[in-house]
Amino acid sequence: MFKGHPKGLFVAFFANMGERFGFYTMISIFVLFMQAKYGLSAASAGFMYSTFMVGVYIFPLLGGFLADRFLGYGKTISLGMITMFIGYAMLTLPTNMESGFALIVASLAVICLGTGLFKGNLQALVGNLYDDPKYSGMRDRAFNIFYMGINVGAMFAPSASEAVSNWILGKAHFFYDARIPAMANDFLKGKLADVAAYLGIAQAQDPAVTMDSLRGFSETYINTLSKSYHFAFGVACISLIISMLIFWGFKKHYKVAAMAEVQKKKSAAYKDQVVELTPQQTKERLVALGLVFFVVIFFWMAFHQSAVTMTFFARDYTVPSVGKATNLWFDLTGLLPVFLAVVGLIFALRKKAKPLARGIGAAAFLGFGLLAFLRFQSYPAVNRFMPQMFQHFNPFFIVALTPLVVGIFAALNKKGKEPSAPRKIGYGMLITAGAYTILVLGSLGLPSPKSLGGLVAPAASQVSVYWLISTYFAVTIAELLLSPIGISFVSRVAPPKYKGLMQGGWFAATAIGNNLVGVIAWFWMRVPLWTVWAILVTACLLSAAFIFSIMKRLERAANV
Repeated sequence: MFKGHPKGLFVAFFANMGERFGFYTMISIFVLFMQAKYGLSAASAGFMYSTFMVGVYIFPLLGGFLADRFLGYGKTISLGMITMFIGYAMLTLPTNMESGFALIVASLAVICLGTGLFKGNLQALVGNLYDDPKYSGMRDRAFNIFYMGINVGAMFAPSASEAVSNWILGKAHFFYDARIPAMANDFLKGKLADVAAYLGIAQAQDPAVTMDSLRGFSETYINTLSKSYHFAFGVACISLIISMLIFWGFKKHYKVAAMAEVQKKKSAAYKDQVVELTPQQTKERLVALGLVFFVVIFFWMAFHQSAVTMTFFARDYTVPSVGKATNLWFDLTGLLPVFLAVVGLIFALRKKAKPLARGIGAAAFLGFGLLAFLRFQSYPAVNRFMPQMFQHFNPFFIVALTPLVVGIFAALNKKGKEPSAPRKIGYGMLITAGAYTILVLGSLGLPSPKSLGGLVAPAASQVSVYWLISTYFAVTIAELLLSPIGISFVSRVAPPKYKGLMQGGWFAATAIGNNLVGVIAWFWMRVPLWTVWAILVTACLLSAAFIFSIMKRLERAANV
């Protein structure tokens, strides 16, 4: 899987992994933070999230333009990392309940700008590495590997945010209870109907709380929880420093790939590498890319529900605690040894493997299996978890399934049967529709968010965690067929002088999809729960039908 690739791929892999770890640590708690500290409704928090994500994914158009026309990819990426660091540093500054909203907005704007300079241009740089005929046949696999780096970072992000939040809450002798933020905000605004029930929940945190001190408890709990989120945002600053050191320290491995066409034209050493297309070829490629961008809008609308409506579902409709066996899924220190033990067993049983490799595999199986067993034994009978922990399933499944998907397509490639990139994207849309069908079924018979008044559902209306876990699993398979393959398609088809801009176009489509995330959040308090997911199923099926209807045109453009 990793053999034969240029070293620059792994520099980009680790630089991106660090940046994404910080980004997804922040994203995993973003709507929870906005609702807890500022008492925002689901629709308002969803709007804030979608607006931010639109900025994150629309600014790569600007970043691509600057890189293509003036700075080149390497300098623009570096400027982006510095800008992001400033934005995350602003976001860590703690303020009390209902204050500092303007600072939050300013921080998010700076992060959007920095991400725009960084994200698309790093992908353009990776694509440039594979313009060399020596590596061109490995382009799709390269982007699968690169994409796995994103998700290694994202996989640990929810655990990091949970660990920091629990640490800060624990220092104040509190623990996380998903019911408290909404009830505390309603109580402080004089809108809470059942104050007695809230008092009982507060006394579980502090037995000394009385009706007279309930206001003080509410303010203290919200401020402490908000502080924990601010500290969690600081993780992004640390991870960005590591990304900077990696990217700048190993510059020699991607020096030529960091140059845009405009820079090559001015260089005597590289001007003969400039590729010129005819106007007709350029037009055909741009039209094909535009059509793909339109299709993936609806994938991203569905995918990024993970941080909004799926997080609401995790908080309000999913059981807040699990037994020992299920807790393995929520604890990376238990889940990863299980995964690595399985990988070791696979290597140990491979008939074609060398004796040394089989021996190492057997040792890994025994060693990691023992670690997993010991971790499992340490769990109590009942294990609580925070809603954002569901967000580590997608990156975990990406990391676990990428080698399998790469191997399947490599085998199909050898037989001349590998599907084209546009066809993989179409299959991905169909699987996404199937993923949200799982949640449609899981939501049948549950009360609507409106009937609950935005509060957590009673225990009788809370469902198994496996409805969400299985949805994340299916969405991940769809993502592997769509996102890294789509990025690879853009790098292959984009006219050379527009490489950065077209990667920005891919993210602009993502931005529109993220804007539609807010539309789905708007429906949250207005329609039956199952209908929220049915809207996503319908949108994905329609977009799949569209891409299959234009398949020949897209496949022709890829070969122009």
